[in-house]
Order: sequence, then C-alpha cells, then structure tokens
Amino acid sequence: MLPAPATILLYKLLPLLTHTYLLSLQNAIQKLAKDAVKLAKEARVVGLGSGSTAAFIVREIGKLSGKDSIEFVPTSLQIKIEAEKSGLRMADENRIPDIDIVFDGADQIDNNFNMIKGGGGALLREKILISSAKKVVIAADESKFVHSFGGRSVPIEVHPMARSAVAKKLVEMGGKPALRAFDKGYPFVTENGSIILDTTFASIPDPKKKEMELKSIAGVLEVGLFTRRADVYYKAKRDGSFETIAF
Repeated sequence: MLPAPATILLYKLLPLLTHTYLLSLQNAIQKLAKDAVKLAKEARVVGLGSGSTAAFIVREIGKLSGKDSIEFVPTSLQIKIEAEKSGLRMADENRIPDIDIVFDGADQIDNNFNMIKGGGGALLREKILISSAKKVVIAADESKFVHSFGGRSVPIEVHPMARSAVAKKLVEMGGKPALRAFDKGYPFVTENGSIILDTTFASIPDPKKKEMELKSIAGVLEVGLFTRRADVYYKAKRDGSFETIAF
C-alpha cells in the first residue's frame, strides 16, 4: 500500500495523465484520418460508418477539393448530420451496390482481423455497407486490437416481438444477453425500430461460425460479429502516431 502522500500525489496526477493520453490518442486519430481520406480521392460513392472515429474521417473528407464529385451513404443520423455539416453530398440508398470504399471504426479487432461492431447501434446498416463495398477501411485506437474475443459483449439486433424468444435461445447457446437500455431504463431502439441484446460469451473461438449460428435464430436481424477482413486497418497509438496494416 502506498504511503498517504504518494497516494494523494497519484490521485492528483491521474486526471492529468488521462487527459494527456486522450489528447495523444486524438492527435493520432486526426493524423490517420488525414491519411485515410487520400484513399477516397478516386472514389465516386463512399460509405460512412458511425462513431467518433468515423466523424474525424468525415471532417477530413470535407476538406477534399474534389468532394463535390463524390456521393456519400451514411449509416446513421449521427454521421449524416456530421457529413452535412462538412458539405458532403448524400447518395440515394440505391447507390449502395456501387460503393467504392467505406470508412468505419470497430469496438474490437482480433488477431485474425475479425471485428465486433455495433456499440453505437448501427450494426445492421454498417454490415450492409461493408458487405457491398469494393474496399473497406477500418480505423481504431490500439486498445481495440486484441488477441481474441472474450469479455466484450456482442451486439445482436432483434425484432422487438422476438425479444424473449431470442434471449432464451442465446442462453441455450451459452450466452448472457442483456437488453440495451438508457440510464433511466428505457430500451435503446435502433434507427430501424429494433432492439439490441448485448450478449456476452465466455469465448468465441470461431467468429464466422458463431456469426452464422446467431443469424439463424428467428427474430435476429443482424449480429455485431464482422468477419469480412478489411483491406486497410489504421491503428491509432497512445504516443500520437499511427500504424497502417494493409492487405
């Protein structure tokens, strides 16, 4: 146990250290966003994922001189508003099959580059875009890169009518589902009018198999396991730099 003065000093320094860490991470994300948008210069249709990292990329795309020749498909109202603020031209959903590149983030990425996504609730729309895009670019901070999935819940989008039935099936499969809700207890409802069961599994040794098993449950609309490997991964580091992993 630390002596009292050392404990007090650590208590005072902790907020400063946390702030410094977050600033360095933010600088890394800004740098990688500037680099990532270079990949959009030749694109005609671009998909936009959701979340804070995607928002950084959207703001950088807004600075491109040729942005007026590009159409954009957002995955959520949050990112659509951000794109509108940046002066980006929205595309009709009929353009989804023509997406050249999609930029998105991730909640976790394992050592085989499978991903858990859906922390913001846009997993269904994100998977539609990722499955349609010619090229996929994922950006995340280094804490999101893990050896294997375990402990992090998998978001599962479910039709409200199937809530109890799906929850029972998930328990039978060894999962621990929890209805996503706001602080006051109101259920979180996606932009598709669905609910989310955040489900924890002891381990997920085969994400592709687990994805298919979960999607076979009647009432499940989409699963937050993304097993298509992206073409480029950007890893933001705590020292303010970033790493690029390309395939």
